[in-house]
Amino acid sequence: MANIIEVTDLAASELAPYTDTAELGLKAAGIFVAESPKVIRTALDAGFEAVSMLAEKKYVSGQAADIIARLGDVPVYTADREQLTKITGFKLTQGVLCAMKRRAMQAFPENARRIAVLEDIMNQTNIGAVFRSAAAMGIDGILLTDGCSDPLFRRTIRVSMGTVFQIAWRYAGTSDSGYIEKLKADGWLTAAMALRDNTVSIADERLKNAEKLAIVLGTEGDGLREDTISACDLTVKIPMAHGVDSLNVAAAGAVAFWETRCTDEK
Repeated sequence: MANIIEVTDLAASELAPYTDTAELGLKAAGIFVAESPKVIRTALDAGFEAVSMLAEKKYVSGQAADIIARLGDVPVYTADREQLTKITGFKLTQGVLCAMKRRAMQAFPENARRIAVLEDIMNQTNIGAVFRSAAAMGIDGILLTDGCSDPLFRRTIRVSMGTVFQIAWRYAGTSDSGYIEKLKADGWLTAAMALRDNTVSIADERLKNAEKLAIVLGTEGDGLREDTISACDLTVKIPMAHGVDSLNVAAAGAVAFWETRCTDEK
């Protein structure tokens, strides 16, 4: 049965997941916040467990009604738009937030053939966009170095359109390039996306025909570390026109994911 609770005290401890903008604190507590009905549905479909929900009044009997029905007795706090803005500190465009429990990271599928590797990417928008492209282009998993921002931060989840819940991801467990050697030992052809003279084209047949390919993407500005590039099997560059020297990492990832998709799946 729905457990609808109208907000009367903006400082209530139960609202802490929505009033606390320090997401590292939420992470330490094992919680993340998903925003918008579509994203929340995707998280629930993927098996994530809701702790509570905060919804604009009109959404309770409107766009979030089916979600509330799925939540059972999970508390659903509700207020008008003005109160929600005071609680969260920003205007909600989708009218619904849901605090959810984190869970153990999933292993990559045993038959994984294409993975993306993100090295030290801190921009939450870029990580969200990479996840969305990776899911759309059939990437089987995403490996992140410890220097990356958390994929379950609110902005990243929103930009990804919930695909952070649909594609397996995990951390490499290291801040140096040793993870590349581990990937190679596990049979992955490692391809560093970098602006170097000694590179192969993204259309190189070795990339398309690789049984297992790891596409390694670096942070904005500095790009991949030199030792990472040296450790990879291939250094890859996307041909550019009109004097453009590079693409945003999310755009470069989308191009690479599409161009190197498994040839027997085209």
